Parts: sequence; structure tokens; C-alpha cells
Amino acid sequence: MSLEAAARPSRVRYRVLGFACSLSMITYLDRACFSTAAPSIAAELGLTDVSQLKWTMTSFAIAYAAFEIPAGAMGDRIGPRAMLMRIVLWWSACTALTGVVGLRVGATALGGLGTLVALRFLFGAGEAGAYPNITRALHNWFPSRSWETAQGLVFMSGRLMGGVTPLIWAILVGGTAASAPLMGWRGAFLLFGLVGVVWAVAFSLWFRDRPDDHPDVNAAERALIGSEPIPTASHANVPWKAILTSRSLCALCIMYCAINYAWAFNMTYLPSYLEERFGVTQGDRVGAIYKGAPLWVGAAGCFLGGVFVNGLARFLGDRRRARQALGVSALSLGAVCWWGAVRAENIHQFSILISLAAFTVDLTLGAAWATCQDLGRAHAAVTAACMNTIGTLGNALAGWLIGALVEQSIVARAKSLDVAVAQFSSADKHFAVLDGYQSAFGTFMFAFILAAACWILIHPKAPLGYDEPSPTVA
Repeated sequence: MSLEAAARPSRVRYRVLGFACSLSMITYLDRACFSTAAPSIAAELGLTDVSQLKWTMTSFAIAYAAFEIPAGAMGDRIGPRAMLMRIVLWWSACTALTGVVGLRVGATALGGLGTLVALRFLFGAGEAGAYPNITRALHNWFPSRSWETAQGLVFMSGRLMGGVTPLIWAILVGGTAASAPLMGWRGAFLLFGLVGVVWAVAFSLWFRDRPDDHPDVNAAERALIGSEPIPTASHANVPWKAILTSRSLCALCIMYCAINYAWAFNMTYLPSYLEERFGVTQGDRVGAIYKGAPLWVGAAGCFLGGVFVNGLARFLGDRRRARQALGVSALSLGAVCWWGAVRAENIHQFSILISLAAFTVDLTLGAAWATCQDLGRAHAAVTAACMNTIGTLGNALAGWLIGALVEQSIVARAKSLDVAVAQFSSADKHFAVLDGYQSAFGTFMFAFILAAACWILIHPKAPLGYDEPSPTVA
């Protein structure tokens, strides 16, 4: 190797980022395929409406929340390499098994709705800790000035895949007027599960937890990363008191719960809503673009969020004020977008407005996860796990509440017409379902306003255990 080449930093950290981004894509592939397949799954299980799948969506989120902190703490202790390999293999198996639920072997069905709820719970338990351990890996492999950008790219990758998944599904499962589907929905779940297994094997063979342990990293890259010494944390020295009493972390958790609650619609009921209100079919490729639009547009927000924070930090001279200014302004705009979406008259208006709302959420994601690294330091994974755990409770609430509001609307309309739900005409059911969704949309506006207010209380540069100054807004 020449002296010039030796003096240039190697670029192994970017391959680490590539693995992190591809993992984020797989998580969204496996999540988005379920909501896209929900109408087919509901029909296969003999359900009358997708809202009856609400516990399958909620059980995933509850398990994800319950196992998030233990998985993050375990990642701090044993390292992201071992933890991520286990996580991906677990949820890939659950993805594949989803394609078997309700399958008939002779006269016997392999499980029903209860089995699917249990499997989704196991899915959530397996996937828990993926993003906290990605955060820990990025903390180890990137200098602090690059954390927002790296986190933004990770989330951008996931959002892009989530947006593309309905189109992939339409190609694989929907078919066209001129061609038959390539496979059924069960085969698609098996295929997506295999993708995760391939990633886990490749990752475990190449990745190392620290730059010092990777043979391809040269001294120049280690110096460039230049992070403070990163001790291996243990369960015994996790500063739980500081975590539970940190005003910044508590505000961060509430903020993340609120935006996850409002955003969860895009990953759960949006495909079904578009089919119900606008007649979008599973084989409609233009309709598939509408189903994925909030994630496509949100992906741009993930990337631009880091750029905006860096630019605002240079302008304001303070990274904390930059994150606050972005969080308050972006999420306030998101509330306005949902106010408009409630009044949208066609699919174009509705799609544009909810996509802009998703964009405002994703603008703040990199800042939120980078704040976890600032607050947690050696405990970055468990700190991120705390935020993501509370955030996932917002997902769980949305998965249940949206379905409950739709069911309540159906029951209320049946009572007003003095008929049984089973005797509903398709038109009566259609309007009742849409009324239930409209009620849910009103709660999304409140969630955005709450999240914007929380950013005022967040002090990103105060590590756990340090006094935090009074909040100010740029």
C-alpha cells in the first residue's frame, strides 16, 4: 500500500451504513406487506372487515414495546453484531410462518385469527431492538457530527422500501388483466422471510462491533471516527434513575409516542382505507403508489432532516436550538396537513396531504435518534430503546383504536337504522366505515400538536444525569 493510500481513511464505515440501511429496508418490507395483505388475510380467515384484524396489529406493537428495552440493553452488553443477527433470524421465521396461518391441509386449517395474533406478538418480540442496536452500531462507527445524517439515511431506506412494498405486492400477488399473479400472498410471505435470512448470514460474517476489530479499517479511518472510548455497558451500570428522571428523555418519549400514533395509520390501515373509500384494488399499480406515497415522501424527509439540522445549527450557532426549531415547526405543519386531509375530496388531495404530514414526521426522526446518542453516550442503545418503546405504545394504541372506532361506527349506524350489522347493505357499511376513519383522523391532529410542544422541553446536549437548563425555543 502506498503512503498516500495509507494516509486516506478507509471507507468501511460506509459499508456498515449500507448494512444498516438494508436492514431498515427489510424491517419495513416485512411490516408493510402485512398491512397490504390485510384484506386477503381477512377474507381467508372468514372475517367481515379488516378492522377485525386490529388485535393482530396491536399485538405486534405491544410485544415490540415490551421487548425493546431488554433488547437494547442486551445490545449494549453483547454488541450489535450478535444481537442483530438473532433479531433478524427470529422475525424472518415469523414472516415466513405468517404465510402458513389458515392454510388448509385436508379438512384441517393451520390456525386462525388467534394463531395470527400470537404469531404477530412473537414477530414484534423478535423485531424489538432492531433500531436501538442499529443506533449503537452507528454510534460506534461514525463521528458524532455524522449521527443525524446516518440515522436519517437509515430511516430513509426503510421508508422507501415501505413505500415500494405495495407496488412489489401488486406485481407479485395482484397480477394484471393480461397476466396471472406470480404467487399468492402466502408465497410472498415465505419469500420475504428468506430475504431476512440472507441478510443475517452476510452481516454476521462481515460486521464487527468496533472499528478496532475490523481488519479492513486503517488508522486514518479510526482517527476520523475519533469517538470517545466506548465502554461495554452492562445491566448493572445502566443509569435507570437518570433515565427515568431525565426531563429531556421523558419529553422525547412522549413526542415519539405521539408521532408514532399518528404515523401508524400509514403502515396499518391506509391500504384498506384507500380500497374502501376510493376503490383502489390490490392489483392496481397506480393505486399501489398511492398506498406507499406517505413512505416515499417521508423518505425524503428522513434524508433532509439531517441536512436541515446541520444548516440550522450553523445559522443559529446551537445544535439544540436547531433541533427544537425543526421539531416545533415541522410537526405543527403536520397538524395542519391532517386538518386538510380530513376535508379532502379526492384521492389526489388526500394522498398529497397525508404524505406531507408523513414528511414532517420524518424530518425530525434523525434528530430524535441522534438525541438518544447525545443523552445516552455509552448507553445509547438502551436510551434509544426507551424512546422507541414508548413510541411503539403509540403504534399499539393506533392499531387498536382505529379498528375500534371503525367497529363502533358500524355498530352505531346499525342501531340508528334499527338493523343488525349482519343485515347491513354494502352502502351502509361503507359510510359507517368511513365515519370511523374520520373520527381517527381528528385524533391525529392532536397528536401532532402534542409532539410539537414536547420538542420545547428537549435538551439534546445534556447527557443523562446532568442538570438541564430551562427550555427555550429558537
